[in-house]
Amino acid sequence: MTITEILAKNRGDLENNLRSLLAKPVFIIEMDVFALPCGCKGVTVNTRGLQYDDLEIFEEHINGYLKKTSENLEIESSFLFARLVPGTAEIASLNSRVLCNRCYMDFSRGSGKKPRPDIYILNFERRE
Repeated sequence: MTITEILAKNRGDLENNLRSLLAKPVFIIEMDVFALPCGCKGVTVNTRGLQYDDLEIFEEHINGYLKKTSENLEIESSFLFARLVPGTAEIASLNSRVLCNRCYMDFSRGSGKKPRPDIYILNFERRE
């Protein structure tokens, strides 16, 4: 299977899982694998129809779906988070990231589920 076929399959599977779980139309408009200049790498899943309340109620399930998607793409799921559209309840994207050392230090200093107004942390594995 090519990387684009793997991405397409996982995008569809995640979208179907979210739709079944939430019983409403949730769209994954794009799934991207990335490598940033700082050293972070991972996957971003751009969504429409996913709301902040959905995260709070179904966090465990959404976390599991995103973790499974990450594993299928061979991405360590040590930092899972949702990016919120500021000032709304809309979730812009779900993200799985392997943090570089600098970004790890930035996030490890914070606490709680919302270290910034635009981020909701689903899972953050601290290093030893």
